[in-house]
Amino acid sequence: MYNLRRLEILRELRHRGTLAAVAAALSYSPSAVSQQLSQLEREVGAPLLEPHGRRVRLTPQAEILVAHTEAVLRRLDRAAADIAASLAEVTGTLRVAGFQTAALALLPSALSWLRETHPGVRLTFTQAEPDTALPALLARDCDLVVDEVFPGRPQARAAEVEHRPLWRDPMRLATRGPADLAALAGRPWVMEPVGTPAREWTTAVCREAGFEPDVVFESADMLVHAELVAAGHAAAFLPDLLWYDRRPPVALRHLAADHYRDVLVTVRSGAAEHPLVRAVLTALSAAADTARGKVRRRLAEQYN
Repeated sequence: MYNLRRLEILRELRHRGTLAAVAAALSYSPSAVSQQLSQLEREVGAPLLEPHGRRVRLTPQAEILVAHTEAVLRRLDRAAADIAASLAEVTGTLRVAGFQTAALALLPSALSWLRETHPGVRLTFTQAEPDTALPALLARDCDLVVDEVFPGRPQARAAEVEHRPLWRDPMRLATRGPADLAALAGRPWVMEPVGTPAREWTTAVCREAGFEPDVVFESADMLVHAELVAAGHAAAFLPDLLWYDRRPPVALRHLAADHYRDVLVTVRSGAAEHPLVRAVLTALSAAADTARGKVRRRLAEQYN
């Protein structure tokens, strides 16, 4: 029988890419990681690693082992969920990661809901964009991710995760310039960093309008975007969720039905039924309902 801990180390290498990263994540020395993997190779009777440039990569036999290890860990997650469901009180710590706008609008309200309904639940939070938060979820560095996906540009979704929708969040054009998008060709823009889903979506919308946007300012902080637009220095697409506690400083225009993002909650497959995860999902859903009502009132004030 294979040693589960060694199988987990191999799985960590699959997700983290280097022996040094595995060692840092597990608080091992790199030599200890190598020794454990060498022992696993002897147990399996086949090579598990092969040179790949300056790194190593998994052999086909190692990939088979990792797939079975993932299945075993999912069954253990379900066992933990069953045990938790058999207890009278929901307790424990859940590690959440999410992007900035969701953290501002949803996290305080969700924490207040948990404090009132499940005082034994402890939620920790790390701000992270989806392109780093989702790999962290697969690597078991966090337990739940609040992420976003844009129409026509879904992120690659692993079979090891499942998603629950929180909010369809309209994206509106914000500018002190003309309301017509094509007329903004040559104007400065503020967008999120290159490689993010939001940047890819916004760039594509501008290209569909017939121009390549002049991205003068780049920030992952939507409040920075809003301030630059308010001061007349840039145009931007801003999400409604940003206005949960403030009035928009400029006119906002919803130009098309497909100008939105879906805000999602993502967990590892099988984890959604854990009472601790269900409690946090309910808290986030309640927070989203509260924020949605606030946004509607803010936008109504804007246009009345």
